[in-house]
Amino acid sequence: MTHATLAAICKCNATRACCTVASTFPFNKHPSLVAKDKRFYKERQSFVCIDGSKMIPFELVNDDYCDCEDGSDEPGTAACPNGRFYCTNLGFRPHYIPSSRVNDGVCDCCDASDEYNSHIRCQNSCRNLGQRERADVQGQMKTLDDGLRLKQQLIEEGVLLWREKQSQLRDLEQVAEDLQVQLEEHRRRKQETDRIMESAVEANGVRRPNTTVTSIFHELDSNRDGSITVDEVQANVVFALDEERVLSEDEALALLAGEHQMDISRFQHTLWNVLRTGDSVKIKGIHGESHRLIDEDHINAAKSAAEREAAALKKVEEAYETANAEISDLKRRLTIDYGPDWEFLFLGSQCYHLKVYEYTYTLCPFNQVTQQSASGAEVSLGTWSTWAGTPGNLYCQMRYESGEPCWQGPTRNTMVTLTCGTETALRSVKEPSKCQYVMDFQTPVACQPVLEQQGVHSEL
Repeated sequence: MTHATLAAICKCNATRACCTVASTFPFNKHPSLVAKDKRFYKERQSFVCIDGSKMIPFELVNDDYCDCEDGSDEPGTAACPNGRFYCTNLGFRPHYIPSSRVNDGVCDCCDASDEYNSHIRCQNSCRNLGQRERADVQGQMKTLDDGLRLKQQLIEEGVLLWREKQSQLRDLEQVAEDLQVQLEEHRRRKQETDRIMESAVEANGVRRPNTTVTSIFHELDSNRDGSITVDEVQANVVFALDEERVLSEDEALALLAGEHQMDISRFQHTLWNVLRTGDSVKIKGIHGESHRLIDEDHINAAKSAAEREAAALKKVEEAYETANAEISDLKRRLTIDYGPDWEFLFLGSQCYHLKVYEYTYTLCPFNQVTQQSASGAEVSLGTWSTWAGTPGNLYCQMRYESGEPCWQGPTRNTMVTLTCGTETALRSVKEPSKCQYVMDFQTPVACQPVLEQQGVHSEL
């Protein structure tokens, strides 16, 4: 009769007197399973159930019969329904499974020990699993080592970048101070040119219609033949100091530079220069009234100077506003927590993209998160809020809040989890609940040194 058969008979008996069979899984074969409660399993004449409910002879421990209500007398068998079976899994990781899974036709232990009395025959896969796990652990350790080396480089770059931005801020503040001095000077000069222009206009009187070169030429050209003659000059031009005396033919000819007639181009460079000063001769006005012509060159020069100064002032004002905007933006960015060694500072000028189905997600650290559809429509999934990690690892998560509202829902928010890796990239995006997004963001600066590395089990 087999041990299993005897154990089954014993379970059916009302008394344990006949059960002298040794356990299928002797207690001494599973020393590690009792490590946590080792004091309870010290071999002695009697065993007290861990819950204190019963005392039994020690030889009944692991005898494939459940004596304790808490199942503590059968740590290595499936006798107790609420008990746990220990998988030794030599070459891999030992672990417990519920007793209900023992001999159920499914191999739960990689060493197949849980199906010791089952029709199924399982292959021992612990060695392969152990090798695979060791390779994974080694890969993870290599990634961690490489990531920590890259992190150190980024820390050094972060310190330099921080100092550079501090220097940039000081330079911008100096530029703003210099521009403010220039701004005050240009404002003073503009006021001066405006005053000069106003004085020039006042000095030349109120401008009346038809006092330009063309209009005066047409006024003198009485017969509208496109030229001015001596007779026309005598009829329309008078002396400034003696308006009653009529110009002689010789005087009129002299005003025409010795020519008996001239066109507008010659007029502009001869008689016009004499008429516009109004010092010697003037145009006879309507009803015999004479008017002094405006000195357009003087006014135009003053106007041009005023316009140039206004343009220069505007240019300095724009430069001053730009410098102040850059100062404000730089100060804002310098107030952000970039980590204890500024290791996250390099992320502040970067954006990372990931396409998931028809959407493209963009993460700009310390700025915003967006989602763009295939049609090009962009939606904000939140703007930078704060670090949201645990007290022991504050810099493992980023929170982005106050994105665009969902239809009949809350505003969109995103939680970004930082994981260790040798590259900086956005790895995954999910929406576990409506308008609440989670991202996996890999970067070397998320790598943390392991103070006490958990090695592979000694049985490996």
